Amino acid sequence: MSAPSPSQTTMSDKKTATVACPFCETLNRVDLTRIEQHPKCGQCGKPILLDRPLAVSDATFDKVTTDTTVPVVVDFYADWCGPCKIMAPLLDDVAHRRAGELLVVKLDTDRNPVTGQRFGIRGIPTLIAFRDGKEVARRVGAVPPAELEAFLNSL
Repeated sequence: MSAPSPSQTTMSDKKTATVACPFCETLNRVDLTRIEQHPKCGQCGKPILLDRPLAVSDATFDKVTTDTTVPVVVDFYADWCGPCKIMAPLLDDVAHRRAGELLVVKLDTDRNPVTGQRFGIRGIPTLIAFRDGKEVARRVGAVPPAELEAFLNSL
């Protein structure tokens, strides 16, 4: 049996993300090395746009954070939260610039209280970074762009 060539990759080497379709909520596994090919939902055929934060829910949170092979940055937020609104365009920019390197998702703590309680969210916005479903970093409150970049670079 010969060793695999350097050009061959295994599933564990591949950059993939499990994300919910924003239209039909079906979970889809997406190859992050092929983002430029504009992935579509396997159920409804609509586009899955990975260059912006994607919504997660109590129902999809665990699958998304554990089945994604790149770091997952979760923005715990609420629609009424002023500092959350300040962070939103910064996270939009991060998702766009780092598409394929990391996955940015957002969880509305008012609509999905179970996950927020499970992670002890006491203040919003709270950013938590996950690798293989485990928390690796946390930042509470609105942060300036340079601090956000330092947080992301530490992942």
